[in-house]
Amino acid sequence: MNLVIISGASSGIGRAIATRFLIEGSVVVNISRRPSPEPGIVNLPCDLAQPGAVDALAAPLGSWLADADRVCLVHNASVMRRDRVDSLLSADLRTVLELNLVAPNGLNQLVLPHMRAGSSILYIGSTLAEKAVPGVASYVIAKHALAGMMRATCQDLAGRGIHSCMICPGFTDTEQLRAMIGDNPETLAAVTSLSAFDRLIEPEEIAETVAFASRAPVLNGALIHANLGQRER
Repeated sequence: MNLVIISGASSGIGRAIATRFLIEGSVVVNISRRPSPEPGIVNLPCDLAQPGAVDALAAPLGSWLADADRVCLVHNASVMRRDRVDSLLSADLRTVLELNLVAPNGLNQLVLPHMRAGSSILYIGSTLAEKAVPGVASYVIAKHALAGMMRATCQDLAGRGIHSCMICPGFTDTEQLRAMIGDNPETLAAVTSLSAFDRLIEPEEIAETVAFASRAPVLNGALIHANLGQRER
């Protein structure tokens, strides 16, 4: 059995990734606060932003992991807030890091003992994993750190036949992005103009990239920008 575990598969990129793996016959487990609306997905409700929440997943995940020949763990759940370094409260940063970093680490600890050769750990990053823009400080900090976690994963698991990489989407047409840019057509035009293709990325395009990466150990340790090419201004 090919088992795919995805955090935050209830909407956006995570939902598209889940659907993509379902099509090829994998068993897909979604870990998120809300269930995925896609039929056939196993939903394990969990608020990963809460400290210690991952611990409650040990038993339900264990039943699926026991029968898995190959496991793909996709760290997708994330949150982007409007904040700045000069006014970022430590408590708010801690909350962002809990979901974006501590939860992936906790899931790694649960899943890794059950991973056989051929399995993979994939991290969903962002263009902002290697650069920064103003106004989203905690997100930039978290994604830079997540890139470090992926690289540490590659090094520490060397020789076990488990590969890891980070896929970094650009501006993708998700509910979260639409909520941030609002209904202003000028704002949307400004965002799409940053792409060399003058459009937003479709979640399904990222899902296809993730599916390919799950089968490609040659990408071990790679940080892959999946952004249609961005115009640098």
